Amino acid sequence: MALKIRMTRVGSTHNPIYRVAVAEARSRRDGAAVEQIGNYNPRAKGNQLTLDVARYEYWLSQGAKPSDTVNGLYKRAKRAAAATA
Repeated sequence: MALKIRMTRVGSTHNPIYRVAVAEARSRRDGAAVEQIGNYNPRAKGNQLTLDVARYEYWLSQGAKPSDTVNGLYKRAKRAAAATA
């Protein structure tokens, strides 16, 4: 069972909202996910990203491979958490 950490699209036409999800690598983009670990709203003002960094790191330790986009979001979330701490 190969797992990927990737984004699934929700929201309406021309108003995308993405969920950061851990899913089977062969499943559909918006198919069933093992776990949802965050949200990303590119059109929002202010806080666009909500990511559970601890769960992200847990799934990485279990062998899940992140997509390039999700890896960039993780770096942004980690940087934001360090700035507030």
